[in-house]
Amino acid sequence: MDWFKQHRQRHARRHPEVLPCAPPEWAPATEQSSTYGLQNEASDESYQKALEFCERHAVEWSRILASQTIADINSNGCLEWRIQTHDSSPVAVVHNSDGKGGLSQIRSKVDCPDTCLLSNLPIIAGQYHFPNDGGVYFEITVNKMTDPSKGGVIAIGTACRPYPLWRFPGWNRLSAGFHLDDFHKFFEDSEGGRPCFPALGSPPIMSVVGHTIGCGYSFSTGTMFFTIDGQRLPDAFTGIYLQNRSGIDVYAAVGVTRECDVTVNFGGTSFKWLEGNECRWRMDRQVRKLGDDVEEQEELPAYHAC
Repeated sequence: MDWFKQHRQRHARRHPEVLPCAPPEWAPATEQSSTYGLQNEASDESYQKALEFCERHAVEWSRILASQTIADINSNGCLEWRIQTHDSSPVAVVHNSDGKGGLSQIRSKVDCPDTCLLSNLPIIAGQYHFPNDGGVYFEITVNKMTDPSKGGVIAIGTACRPYPLWRFPGWNRLSAGFHLDDFHKFFEDSEGGRPCFPALGSPPIMSVVGHTIGCGYSFSTGTMFFTIDGQRLPDAFTGIYLQNRSGIDVYAAVGVTRECDVTVNFGGTSFKWLEGNECRWRMDRQVRKLGDDVEEQEELPAYHAC
C-alpha cells in the first residue's frame, strides 16, 4: 500500500466528518510497467532490507527551518542548497570553492554500490507557502558513467527523509526518480518502472554522458517532469506530494552506482532549461514565506502517473 493511501485512511479515522467528495485514487500510467529493470536490477535482499527500514522509521514531519538557515538563504539564495553525504558513504561530494552549494560534484569509484544522496535542505518545504505558479527545478550534468551493461546507473529525482540510502530514487515511499540506464520513471515503484518515451519508442539519446538532465516540480498541479539538454519531456507524474503536503518535506535525490562523475546544479549557474532560470522556478523562492490554511492543503487531488 502506498504512503498516500495509508495517510488518507488514518485521516478518515481521525476525521469521520470529511466530505464525501474525497480525492480520487491515483491511476497507473498508461505505459506498460516492467517487472524487472531493462539494464540493472537490485537484489531481493536490498528490497527486503528497505521494506524493514521503512517499517522501523516513520517519515519525518515537515519543519520550520532554523532562523540562521533562513538568514543565509536571504543572503545567498539557492547557493545554500547542496548535496549531502554521510560518514559511511562510498561517494565523495565536492562543493564549489567558496564552500557553498548551488553546485555539487558527486564522484564515485568503480566498486560503488547503489547509493542515494539527498540535498541538505528540502526543495519542497511543507511548512512554507506554495505559490500558484512555477515550482522548483534542478539539473545534473553527467561527466562520466560506467556503461549500463557493466552495472553503471545514475538517477535523478526526489525523496522524503529518512530514505534507505542504498536504494535509488523512486523505488521506495514518497520518492520519484528517472533512471538513466534504461530511461524509466519510478514513483514508489520497486519493480522495473515505466518508460519515459512511449510515444517516441526510444530515448532521444543513447548515452547520457556529456548531457544535462533536469528535474522539475510544479506546485499547483503536483506535476513532476524531466528535461534533457534543456528540452522538457512529457510530464512524468501528476498529483504527487499534494496530499498532506504541509506535513512532509521533500528533498532532491541523486543515485549512483559504479564509477560516476556528476555535477548537480541547484541554480549556482544557469540552467539548460531556460524557463528554469525564471524567478518562479528558483530553489529559494518558496521558503521566504510561511504557509497557511494547512487543512485545505490536505484535500488536494491525489497522484496519478502520466
